Amino acid sequence: MRAVIQRVTEASVTIDGEIVGKIGQGFLVLIGVEEGDGENDFKYMTTKVPNLRIFEDENGKMNRSLLDVGGQILAVSQFTLLGDARSSRRPSFIQAARPETANPMYERLVAAWREQGIHVETGRFGADMKVALVNDGPVTIMMDSHKLF
Repeated sequence: MRAVIQRVTEASVTIDGEIVGKIGQGFLVLIGVEEGDGENDFKYMTTKVPNLRIFEDENGKMNRSLLDVGGQILAVSQFTLLGDARSSRRPSFIQAARPETANPMYERLVAAWREQGIHVETGRFGADMKVALVNDGPVTIMMDSHKLF
């Protein structure tokens, strides 16, 4: 499972001119589910993302987590995170999980974050979405449950 986490002061997702998800301070999390992802990948993202210490403490050091600051998450499914463009100019998405596998994993991840008391907004799986954000910092972290980076 892959994620791109952006620390934001605000973010929203719009579908057909309607805002379907909107947050204030927190994380915009773009999520890609990979073919073969399982329980260990799910647990890694469930725990790692909300505990990632990329908010500043009183000394200006990135030492506080989303949970520490009471931040929110805007979770957007994005299979293109699994795109591989190493051998051609047209990316291959063969590593991305099929929708019937990816959507339940995405929904389960959102539910797990909510169970931790985090306010989570979402886009709509498979929809053509317009994502807007104000990246705070900017701070952007890439994460892979297989620890490729």
